[in-house]
Amino acid sequence: MSKGLRPGLYAITDSVLTPPETLIESVEAALRGGAVMVQYREKSAPMAERISQAVSLQAVCRNAGVPLLINDDPDLAKRVGAAGVHMGQTDGSVAAARRLLGDEAIIGITCHADLALAQAALGAGADYLAFGRFYTSSTKPGAPAAPPGVLTDAKRFGLPITAIGGVTTDNGEPLIRAGADMLAVVGGLFGGDTTDIEMRAKAFKRLFASHHPLFSLPE
Repeated sequence: MSKGLRPGLYAITDSVLTPPETLIESVEAALRGGAVMVQYREKSAPMAERISQAVSLQAVCRNAGVPLLINDDPDLAKRVGAAGVHMGQTDGSVAAARRLLGDEAIIGITCHADLALAQAALGAGADYLAFGRFYTSSTKPGAPAAPPGVLTDAKRFGLPITAIGGVTTDNGEPLIRAGADMLAVVGGLFGGDTTDIEMRAKAFKRLFASHHPLFSLPE
């Protein structure tokens, strides 16, 4: 795994579970617990607020040595100096994001449960592939369901694989065993006080330590 990507918990923020007043302390708790990447996901706040939050998160993640990605907004990622961007299937092209952010940026692509979309993302120059939802998800209730086997099949592409959608410490193990390099988690991580968040992050870290073959290896 390259560009600073490594196996483990991929923490994704949420405007309800990580509102502005608790956003930074919640992410800090996730990082203390062992999150290996953070995605800032905020689609409704005014741009000035999004910029302010992203700048603060970038400082926190930089201090922790963990990449910050911005959801669906390469321009914001460029503006705040984030490590990259995560893009859905309708959020513009990988090529355009790459031109804006440069060769070293991390670009992840949502592939749902479709290996053809994964093949296209690989050809476009994506750095990781995201599949899901795997379980019932309050943040992505309309997303099509994905079988764990798609993670195994996607290993053929040679890119890091992310699983998302209703993932918790109780159901994450089968996804890691199926081939997930990262578990992207929203509701299964955030919510409650910072002690709870840190404990959940540590539990995810233990899952990877037990079940991912590369987790304990140096980068």
